[in-house]
Amino acid sequence: MSGSSRRGKIFSSWLGTLAGCGNITDKGALDLIEFVHVTKRYGQHSAVSDLNFFIDRDDFVTLVGPSGSGKSTLIKLLIAEERPTSGQIVVAGRDITTLTNRELPYYRRKIGVVFQDFRLLPHKTVYENVAFALEVSGANNEVVHEKVSEVLELVGLTEKSSSMPDELSGGERQRVSIARALVHEPKLLIADEPTGNLDPINTWEIIDLLFKINKQGTLCVLATHDKEVVDALKKRVITLREGKIIADQEKGKYVL
Repeated sequence: MSGSSRRGKIFSSWLGTLAGCGNITDKGALDLIEFVHVTKRYGQHSAVSDLNFFIDRDDFVTLVGPSGSGKSTLIKLLIAEERPTSGQIVVAGRDITTLTNRELPYYRRKIGVVFQDFRLLPHKTVYENVAFALEVSGANNEVVHEKVSEVLELVGLTEKSSSMPDELSGGERQRVSIARALVHEPKLLIADEPTGNLDPINTWEIIDLLFKINKQGTLCVLATHDKEVVDALKKRVITLREGKIIADQEKGKYVL
C-alpha cells in the first residue's frame, strides 16, 4: 500500500471511530478542526471569548500570545479537558463538546499531545513508555511491537529503546514523548511548548521532527513563546490576546 493510500485509510478509520460517537459531516472530511463562537468563562472571567476559526487536516498552525492570552485554555478545550461555556468545537465533523465521559477516552486516543515537561514514566524504558500507551488500550503484543518499532524509528530512537528516561538528553526525552503521542496514528498532534525546556540545537531537532510528521499527513498545532521559531517557520500563525484572536496570518510572524 502506498503512503498516501495508507494515510487515507487511517484518516477514514479515524472518522469512523468518531462516527461511533455521533454523525460525521461532509465538512469534517475537509476541515479537521472548527471552533464556532467558542467562549470559556471561569466565574466572571472569560479565558477565551467568541473564538471562530478552522484548520485544514494537513495544516501546520502555531498558536502564540502572552501569558494569560488563552492559549492553554484553547488547548484544554481541543483535547476535551475542559468544555466551553458556549459554542461548538468540531473535530472531523463531530462536535466534541457533546462527548460523554464514556466516549472521551476513545477521542483522546485519536489525538496526540506533547507537553513541555515530557511526562515520561521514570521506571520504564523508552520502549516501555511508548508501548504503555497501546497496552492500556488493549493492543496485543504483535501490534504493540510493530507500532512501537515504527514510531521509534521515525523519531530516531531505535538504538535507545532499552534506555531509561534519566539516561537521555532533554531532546531525546521529548522525542520519546512525541513517539508515544504518535503510536495511535493520530491525525492531530498538539504540541504545547514542546521546546520550552530545550537548548537551541535540540529545539530545532524537535521542530524539524514536527515538520516531518506534518508532511506525512498529520495536522500539527504548536503552541510556543519562541519568537525565533515562529518567525523561521513561516507557517500559519494564530495570535491570541486577552482571550481573543487578534490575528490569523498565513506565513505569519510573532507579532504582539
